[in-house]
Amino acid sequence: MSKETKLGGRCNLSGTSMNVYRMGYGAMQLAGPGVWGPPRDMDAAIAVLREAIGVGVNHIDTSDYYGPHVTNQIIKKALHPYPADLVIVTKLGCRRGEDQSWIHALSRKELSDGVHDNLRNLGVDQLDVVNLRVGGITKPSEGSIEGPLSALVELKRQGLIRHIGLSNVTPRQFQEAQRITEIVCVQNFYNVAYRNDDAFIDALAQQRIAYVPFFPLGGFTPLQSSVLDRVAASMQANPMQVALAWLLQRSPNILLIPGSSSLNHLRENLAAAALELPSEVIAEVNAIAESVRAEAQPTH
Repeated sequence: MSKETKLGGRCNLSGTSMNVYRMGYGAMQLAGPGVWGPPRDMDAAIAVLREAIGVGVNHIDTSDYYGPHVTNQIIKKALHPYPADLVIVTKLGCRRGEDQSWIHALSRKELSDGVHDNLRNLGVDQLDVVNLRVGGITKPSEGSIEGPLSALVELKRQGLIRHIGLSNVTPRQFQEAQRITEIVCVQNFYNVAYRNDDAFIDALAQQRIAYVPFFPLGGFTPLQSSVLDRVAASMQANPMQVALAWLLQRSPNILLIPGSSSLNHLRENLAAAALELPSEVIAEVNAIAESVRAEAQPTH
């Protein structure tokens, strides 16, 4: 990790030559409503991607099941041939049903097909990083991931994948994965209110392995949102900016991938990387998670 301040500074993906700015971009919102079909405004989607790259973002998170196929095709249209330092991270482990449902896709054939879909729609010969997505919508589920992970390792041996990450996993599954192959990043549900991964993040930081939270403002109650609103007003910022800035200050191994389909929203998200939260503000934000824990305690 470096002390550079642009876009939150740089982070090296452990064991790789990839150095990405900690503030990246998540492409999911480029697809249509429900992450299905094309965007309402294709020109706007392309403009968002080009602006992100233009200001220095060099980490894009995507998946070929967004759309499906839509976001990768937009990325290719907007940015190909890609800048030399751009790292595109994609995900496998899911597919979309005709009813727009999200269906697990963890068989060897589904994973192989998913890799080839990503390669084709991104227009590359090798995928920079592939995250194996397991578990439920937001929470991991226990159980071995050896089968699907071994399938990805074989695709890596074939030269189709450079590096492997994990998404929606438990610490035990991460440890199992490390016995099978090198893992460069973990992507789990985490934000100022839902901090079940606190110890996991700290353990990953000791190994200098990147942690990428998804849903950085997801699932808040009105009370929790009001606290964030008040703190944001005191900082002359918006709640999303405070939530993102808190994540950057939480641990140096945290990388952010906020999504946006508008230029104004993109600029607001990127500006969060320059927002320094004083200790009293961090204490107020930390109290949000403490209130969640208190609400979860059984009453007698």
